[in-house]
Amino acid sequence: MIAGLSKAVTLYLAPVLSLTSLVLLILAYAAPDILLHDQVALLVVTPSLALTDPSNSSHGIDGPTLFLGALGSCARPGKKGTLTCTSPTLSPKYDLSALPSNAPDLLTAPTATTPAFIAIGICFSALFFVIFTLISLRANLGAKLSAMLDRPMLQRASAWIGLFGFMTGLTAFVVIRMWFGKAVEDFNDAISKGGDGAPHLFAQTSNGFTMVWVAYAFYAVPLICALARLHVTAGGK
Repeated sequence: MIAGLSKAVTLYLAPVLSLTSLVLLILAYAAPDILLHDQVALLVVTPSLALTDPSNSSHGIDGPTLFLGALGSCARPGKKGTLTCTSPTLSPKYDLSALPSNAPDLLTAPTATTPAFIAIGICFSALFFVIFTLISLRANLGAKLSAMLDRPMLQRASAWIGLFGFMTGLTAFVVIRMWFGKAVEDFNDAISKGGDGAPHLFAQTSNGFTMVWVAYAFYAVPLICALARLHVTAGGK
């Protein structure tokens, strides 16, 4: 039973988790200016009384909403306003024009190398998914293709590609999380110290990071399978 379960995880569950991880990473990276404009973002600024009038923070108010991501931003001036997005780029300049003039000017994009490294990590993750899936299902792909996929060199390459994609992407997302975390802290602190004249806004990191952490948790399963397979192959020499 244990052997059958292990085989099922390696052959079927791990490739599915790898694909799910890849899809989640692409969505989190492309949002909000390419996909899911007002549904997924890494940082969100919303109208709120939480900092300026905490006693009435439960009361809903109308105001600008800002969605920031790795490649650009989207903004809506009010609940009934039109959502506008910037063009996606590796060195975005966020459009903060929807915010009032007295809002803190502290929301800046990370350096261009961070989104670039995320893109590199995702590309290697996609390549790892293709190679890992082919190796896992090689028994169903014909004798010649199966023999080619069974080569230790290809399995070694699969493991290293997966590890590089994992470390590069995760490290870049951790860097951008630290960047946005500091921006949120400074933005909210500036509003709290602004007194009665401060804008009714509240910044927070958003669901894009949740998708990223889930994606890399899923990614770890096929990566461990690939590394374990590499270890077994090396031990058999």
